[in-house]
Amino acid sequence: MDRNHLRGALLAALACLLVGGSFTANSLLGAYPYAGGQALRYGLAAALLFALLGRRGTAPLRVLTARQWARLTLLAAIGMLGFNLAILAAERTAEPAVPGVVVGCAPVVVAVLAPALAGRRPRPAVVHGALLVAVGAFAVQGWGRTDGQGLLWSAAALCGEVGFGLLAVPVLPPLGPRLLSAVACALAAAEAAVLGLVAQGTDWLRLPGPVEAAALAWQAVVVTVAGFVCWYAGIQRIGAERAALFSGLIPVSAALTAPLAGTGAYGAGQLGGSLLVGAGVALGSGVLRRGRKRVAVGVTEAGGGRDADAAERRPGGRPDAGERQSGAHPAVAGGRPGGGGRFPRANRGG
Repeated sequence: MDRNHLRGALLAALACLLVGGSFTANSLLGAYPYAGGQALRYGLAAALLFALLGRRGTAPLRVLTARQWARLTLLAAIGMLGFNLAILAAERTAEPAVPGVVVGCAPVVVAVLAPALAGRRPRPAVVHGALLVAVGAFAVQGWGRTDGQGLLWSAAALCGEVGFGLLAVPVLPPLGPRLLSAVACALAAAEAAVLGLVAQGTDWLRLPGPVEAAALAWQAVVVTVAGFVCWYAGIQRIGAERAALFSGLIPVSAALTAPLAGTGAYGAGQLGGSLLVGAGVALGSGVLRRGRKRVAVGVTEAGGGRDADAAERRPGGRPDAGERQSGAHPAVAGGRPGGGGRFPRANRGG
């Protein structure tokens, strides 16, 4: 594994660990209006990211096409707000572990779908690693009671989780991780405001209390700003299908931090599941591979990343011009509350 690939893996891992460890902050927002919390969280994150970028940093927005803007709008609606709403709806008739287990299958879906959209076959190592990650996530979270409606909403949450990565892939090269995260957050804040006004009228937003304000600030600054940019920087370097493997670290991180907050215990099942997740990530991402010179993984329109293996088979192991990594410069996928070591309850929500 080369340095660029390793850095991408570490960024993706850090993003998922931040998400998994955020459930304590999110649990403090149970009484706060959903849409208002989303609007405040994403609005603050967008303001911080645009401030860091400056005027020059937003220049790529001028050349975006209508199709790319539509994709960004869908990313915010499906991968952020839609995901959170689906999780909340699922938990009305299902225990939290149920949507957690279903969403835990995202690495398997991405491992198959991303290369299919790119017109190539799935990488066996990635698929096998994704299966290990899914089984490990199941072992960490366990299963719970549910009905058909709970399963349906859990499947919708799975679609949102997959879309959060794949919908971003075509716009990642021209925007880069920071600008992409800023635009997605701004769109999500606007969509949350519209949703709140339509669904709740004037009750959609209120002044948060001191504890709620602290939780929203933590979600905006740490989970959203740092987490989103790390996630997309990881995808930029290793591709969506390999980055998706690290989402298995979310329930592991939640399980590890649950005892600290007094909301759960870390037992033999969580330990065994954590080991399976680690093995799956190591196998699928290639972090343990040695002796093979790897090249940077570029991002393609179809989603995922270009196959570096083809480049390795050419003389000198060099990629052709079409396989070189995007020049977008990266810097830093959302807060999921939860408890008891289960999958956090609102993946990118407040």
